[in-house]
Amino acid sequence: MTTKPTTVVLLSGGMDSCVTAAIAAQENSLALVHASYGQRTERRERQAFDAIADFYGVRRRLVARLEHFRQIGGSALTDPGLAIPEREQLPPAEEGIPVTYVPFRNAHLLSVAVSWAEALGAHSVWIGAVAEDSSGYPDCRPEYYRVFQELVRAGTRPESRIEIVTPVIHMRKSDIIRRGRELGAPLHLTWSCYQDEQQACGVCDSCLLRLRAFREAGAEDPIPYRARLEEAPARRGESAAR
Repeated sequence: MTTKPTTVVLLSGGMDSCVTAAIAAQENSLALVHASYGQRTERRERQAFDAIADFYGVRRRLVARLEHFRQIGGSALTDPGLAIPEREQLPPAEEGIPVTYVPFRNAHLLSVAVSWAEALGAHSVWIGAVAEDSSGYPDCRPEYYRVFQELVRAGTRPESRIEIVTPVIHMRKSDIIRRGRELGAPLHLTWSCYQDEQQACGVCDSCLLRLRAFREAGAEDPIPYRARLEEAPARRGESAAR
């Protein structure tokens, strides 16, 4: 019997990272990393992480507490003084970097994952970044991961050879859902809402993007909402990086 190689997967609890884990699980033994960084839905995201990890029977789990993000501020996800935008439809892509961007967050998440991967002897780190986010979140662009890969090569043991893998980076959200359904990913266990933990609000950008993606995929979103503005016009070029 061939032993599967170990890989580290960043799992926020959202649908992009869930499908990333499902893809990775086809040929790898998973070690899952979750970050609690003072985000508004921290408890609900942790619940989603644990549920997805249980679904795949993963025992190797690391929960990183990056509480300095709350002190740093600068994002509506971590600063209660900044409001989460609520909308009936997504704003134009030209609006720029949204207030929900957490400054340089993905570098912190990747650093934790790479450190653990090197300690475990894992061959890769997987992250569910999506290139649709590049117009809003600068640390979701493909070029960001190409540069980070060079940093990993320069900053780890030569024999480590840890690869940064971004399997959904060029996919649309609706295609991610289709791929997840093909793989039997537990999308019903995921959570994407920026501000509510009991029922998804349905009016933040992340909810609007998620609802649009399920609609375009021809599937019903299985999580509960307090509002469903599913007929909002689609905007090209931005997603929630969840």
